[in-house]
Amino acid sequence: MNAPSKTTAPTILLVDDTPENLDVLSDVLSPHYQIKVATNGEKALRIMAGEHKPDLVLLDIMMPGISGYEVCQRLKRNTDTRGVPVIFVTAMGEMEDEKKGLELGAVDYITKPISPAIVLARVRTHLALYDQTRELERLVDQRTAELQTTRLQIIRRLGRAAEFKDNETGNHVIRMSHYARLTALAMGMSEARADLLFHAAPMHDVGKIGIPDHILLKPGKLDAAEWEVMRQHPQMGADIIGQHRDELLQAAHSVALTHHEKWDGSGYPHGLRGEEIPVFGRIVAIADVFDALTTARPYKTAWSVDDAVAHIAASAGQHFDPALLAPFQAALPQMLDIRARYAEENGALTDLDLAD
Repeated sequence: MNAPSKTTAPTILLVDDTPENLDVLSDVLSPHYQIKVATNGEKALRIMAGEHKPDLVLLDIMMPGISGYEVCQRLKRNTDTRGVPVIFVTAMGEMEDEKKGLELGAVDYITKPISPAIVLARVRTHLALYDQTRELERLVDQRTAELQTTRLQIIRRLGRAAEFKDNETGNHVIRMSHYARLTALAMGMSEARADLLFHAAPMHDVGKIGIPDHILLKPGKLDAAEWEVMRQHPQMGADIIGQHRDELLQAAHSVALTHHEKWDGSGYPHGLRGEEIPVFGRIVAIADVFDALTTARPYKTAWSVDDAVAHIAASAGQHFDPALLAPFQAALPQMLDIRARYAEENGALTDLDLAD
């Protein structure tokens, strides 16, 4: 058999407190694999915690300090190392010893004195299985990422579909999504949760798809009957999105349904009050209103930023969650950068913009 090159060969970690045993295993394996050695469990764990992890571990059980059993347990508890195959190589040849080793997560159990042919065969087999597992995980991760990208694009474009009914370019969607994310981060929300909000926010007005154009595009004020129809769009949006176990769609459903609720209970569609309103809905309420006020619409001119901020501050405790006022103001400089970048006069969004 031709040995792989030293630069491409898998790396085997040999762990044994007896140098002679390490020499025997190294003589068998070094013509075919790169070798690392550890004379105790502590050193083995340090090697496995390093940047370049071995691809397989041959592990003695009876060692001073940390036993091989304990080393195996720790490796299997660690998400970074649990997938690395462990083969016990030990003089403990009782059936109960082997059973315990396999129950702890080892893939195989070889008793001493070793047979070189058996060691090579077992190592080769488990490395091949490990390679297959890693390749399958890579393909699953790749496919999952592709599905996630597709899902986000669909959500964003549904959000834009609603905006195209009453906004020339639909840039409102991306601006207010950024505003919501920046406010969430300023209030101490985690990056992951803030990103979830960013991706859900474009669906806030998807229910406008169900509002007749003569109401949605009316240049003047709506009469009572028309306003009653307009107030149905949050529920329509929630119905369009539906109820799902998926975290992103749950967030989008919540945002669509609750972004017109008000802190004092005077909002719609359900008149929720205070913290009854989900935090995503409370944040989107501020982001949506700020962008609406500072953008020209067919029925109004754009407000100045100062006037819009003053209005939001005056409405804290009535329309808006008062605890969000300080984070909103802290995020304002970054929000103004976003406002300039995605100004209506800059034209419609591109696919690159949607990928932000």
